[in-house]
Amino acid sequence: MFLIVPPVAPWQLGPMTADDVRDPSLPGRLLATERDALIPLLRSRPDADFALPTRGCPGWSVRGVLAHCSSALMRVVEGRFEKGVFSPEANDRDIAERADWTNQQVVDELERGMTEAGPVIAAAGGVLDVIGLGEWVHAGDVREVLGEPGAYTGAGLPDALALLARTTRERGHLPLHADLDDLDEPLRLGDAAGDRTPARYIGDAATLVRLYSGRPVEGRAYELAGAEAKELNIFG
Repeated sequence: MFLIVPPVAPWQLGPMTADDVRDPSLPGRLLATERDALIPLLRSRPDADFALPTRGCPGWSVRGVLAHCSSALMRVVEGRFEKGVFSPEANDRDIAERADWTNQQVVDELERGMTEAGPVIAAAGGVLDVIGLGEWVHAGDVREVLGEPGAYTGAGLPDALALLARTTRERGHLPLHADLDDLDEPLRLGDAAGDRTPARYIGDAATLVRLYSGRPVEGRAYELAGAEAKELNIFG
């Protein structure tokens, strides 16, 4: 459901805070938190579940999403960033290279990547931080398909929201004031310069994550003013 609420004024956003300072350990911590929850879940599922189609990544199965995630993390670990890396074509090639692997081999690589990529991301100075967020979102894609709780939420949510907020600020994304049902304090996202009137969001955190990652929100109750949903997508 899509409702309308008044936007907030720029002065209501307040000054920059300590939250704007980069925490180099945050992406790795987010990856480790998700690893500890997701990997045991994947090891307990039958092979048939890996062939299920995902809603968040049309055209990719659960296995395809996991193979993309594991290959991306191993590129980080091994420092392989050739021209065109992470393009749709490169992603498809990475998945195809793992076509002969068993599902558990893909999960093994994913576990290694989620374990070893954190220190590399931390040392990169911030340019790779969004990979941690993207991996966490993809874990939500998988949880949703498997009917498991914690899709786009769970134990990693506070770190994911902090990383989302900083990523949108650093990219000069449109400013947004989010009043989240499941958090006591509002979340400020996007450009903090005060030159643009912030949009406003009211709803739960999982739906906010879906909006910023371009995932389906049909049937979810939220309120948005001052922006179109498609303007929030940082991965599109």
